[in-house]
Amino acid sequence: MQVLSRPTAAARLAPSGTPVVLHTRVVTGTGGGPDKTILNSPRYLLPAGYRTLCAYMHPPGDPGFEELERKAAAWNVPLLSVPDRGPWDWKVVTRCLDICRRERVAIWHGHDYKSNALGLLVRRFWPMRLVTTVHGWVKHTRRTPLYYSIDRFCLPRYEKVICVSQDLYEAAVAAGVPAERCVLIENAIDTAEFARRRTVAQAKAGNGISPERFVIGAVGRLSAEKGFDYLIRAANQLLREGLDLEVHIIGEGEEKTRLQELSQSLGLADRIRLLGYRADVRELYEAMDVFALSSLREGLPNVLLEAMALEVPVVATRVNGVPRLVSHEETGLLVEPGSVNGLADGLRRLLLDDSLRRTLKQNARTRIERRHSFEIRMSNVRALYDEMLLRID
Repeated sequence: MQVLSRPTAAARLAPSGTPVVLHTRVVTGTGGGPDKTILNSPRYLLPAGYRTLCAYMHPPGDPGFEELERKAAAWNVPLLSVPDRGPWDWKVVTRCLDICRRERVAIWHGHDYKSNALGLLVRRFWPMRLVTTVHGWVKHTRRTPLYYSIDRFCLPRYEKVICVSQDLYEAAVAAGVPAERCVLIENAIDTAEFARRRTVAQAKAGNGISPERFVIGAVGRLSAEKGFDYLIRAANQLLREGLDLEVHIIGEGEEKTRLQELSQSLGLADRIRLLGYRADVRELYEAMDVFALSSLREGLPNVLLEAMALEVPVVATRVNGVPRLVSHEETGLLVEPGSVNGLADGLRRLLLDDSLRRTLKQNARTRIERRHSFEIRMSNVRALYDEMLLRID
């Protein structure tokens, strides 16, 4: 299959008659991993003959949406705001329908249970093709069973269901999606954007960190399924053994206070740095000696792709799609989820073996370039859109 050429910033306007794809998603705050894929997609599809819009449903007045708007503007992505006051806000339906009619949307591309349900409803009033991406059901709340039920109803009724990891593909088929409608297109990374520009020592100096001190990094929403409490306890073990290190956790979320309290109770307030949301996350990766993914549940996380592309050696839990990306002792180290000792063992091994770190990070970068570049991913998505539109009479 031909790989799409890298898009240029000048490619902004689509010619008249170009098919329109509408990406739809529900977000709060500054979003998450899926948004890196969604907002990066339009500039790759325009040279291939598709005009792409993004319509995000979000709580009115949510300040995080302004950051998403800034990201979209930086990538020249048309991002439409759809204020959403909750499950009974029927104005969301009319707003989405208005967008579809005004923009003459040809393909509705959903990204979560609500946008999937909306697509089925809006299509009753506007003819369009339906495709969705399953990014993973990882955050468990009291409403999770309801969300699962909605998705189990919606997914079999979509024409194409993109799954970003093998385990999600199998889950979608088990949920009733016909295998011929399921497509495995794994997450990917812009390898030009996520390429190392500084050595670890240079990055540490730029952040005021001693070159002798190890930095363990992690990125993700501060929520229970990310397992950051296990990472903090593992770091505590290593510090008690005499290793000089600090942990940088980048992200916001409801677990922030609990993680702060845990760090303080262990006497680690000066060694566990909860950095919150950071726009300069790419630069922060470069200061990490090791990247830790401590998650209890994941699909195929974008943060792992980013770390590997930036040549940061990784220790990751053996969950869901992660082992397809991280081959133990080849492109990273795998440990069992929910084990403080296992995580500590993996981190210790990497921190104390400079040769192993060099080997893993070189192999990881090579794997990302060969299997997870964004150009290859978008070629596959483009081919799927082409197939769908060829069915229109």
